[in-house]
Amino acid sequence: MTSTHSGAPSGTHAGRRERLAALLPAHEADAILVTRAVNVRYLTGLVSSNAAVLVTADGTAVLATDSRYAEAARALCEGIEVVEQRDVAGVLVARAPRVAVEAHHMPVADYFRLGERPGTDLIRLTGLVESVRRIKDEAEIELIRTACDLTDRAFADVLPMLRPGTTEREIARALEARMAELGADKPAFATIVASGPNGSVPHHMPTDRPLERGDLVTMDFGALYGGYHADMTRTVAIGEPDAWQRELYELVRAAQRAGRRAVRPGAAAHEVDAAARDVIVAAGYGERFSHGLGHGVGLEIHEEPFLSPAKPEPGREHGRLDDRVPVTVEPGVYLPGKGGVRIEDTLVTRQDGPELLTRTTKELLVL
Repeated sequence: MTSTHSGAPSGTHAGRRERLAALLPAHEADAILVTRAVNVRYLTGLVSSNAAVLVTADGTAVLATDSRYAEAARALCEGIEVVEQRDVAGVLVARAPRVAVEAHHMPVADYFRLGERPGTDLIRLTGLVESVRRIKDEAEIELIRTACDLTDRAFADVLPMLRPGTTEREIARALEARMAELGADKPAFATIVASGPNGSVPHHMPTDRPLERGDLVTMDFGALYGGYHADMTRTVAIGEPDAWQRELYELVRAAQRAGRRAVRPGAAAHEVDAAARDVIVAAGYGERFSHGLGHGVGLEIHEEPFLSPAKPEPGREHGRLDDRVPVTVEPGVYLPGKGGVRIEDTLVTRQDGPELLTRTTKELLVL
């Protein structure tokens, strides 16, 4: 695995570390040891398979990595002391008496090994860096915006391939190839193409099934650009659709529109989910909408916040949207043996209304 910069401009990472440091006193921690690779990247810009960063309560940071990445770290990570060491967690944990650790990531064996060091008091925290990552800066949003633009363009370019006889697998490969040709780093995730009865499986993996006239075809895909993810789903018809297919599509489209309109700073995640879900439930298809409405996107394809029917635990601010939080809105209805419809966009919460990043039409395309 090679090292590279995150794509964020110089100075951004220091601000992120300062926001993280400001949260430590509430947890009575002198520092936090960040070992999860995506979080190390977010805080330093370094992409590495073996790195950790210690951020102290005053905002200073020490980055540890091994000899494979040390040179890149010194060149890329401004304002950070770089320590070259294979045991990245071990060399950093001794630098502060009360150290918070990422309990959702650190192996149990490492937790006990590090905790046995004299004078070390470990504090188990979950999702603290992720809570900072949830609100994006404008540089991050621009990278997501570019990833979404590449996704839109690839979809438009591949549409002529969608005709009887073309297989699901061929369409998936074409979408991924076109995104790469347009400048994507790679696909944001494994592309989903589900045709005809396969559309009843939300995460159906493409097969050699050829498209047939009368199929609905659902495509869920996205580009990765500068480390940031796009996510979009479109469902199209091959030939003139039956009445039930049009009705189902328009139902999901109405639900998706309601969900998008509910995305605003201060909205509770479960309320946004309900805005779309209630439309589907009222039409009698509630049991056929089997997943949450959406999720955050950024350095990961699925990250905080998660738009689902579940209400957050008391005191968890993760349950509400803030300004500059990219999320997906992706309702779907799935009918076993017949097919399904899903429509998904990536958008960003803004004070004056959500900014739509995936702009391809939501009208039913009949090919």
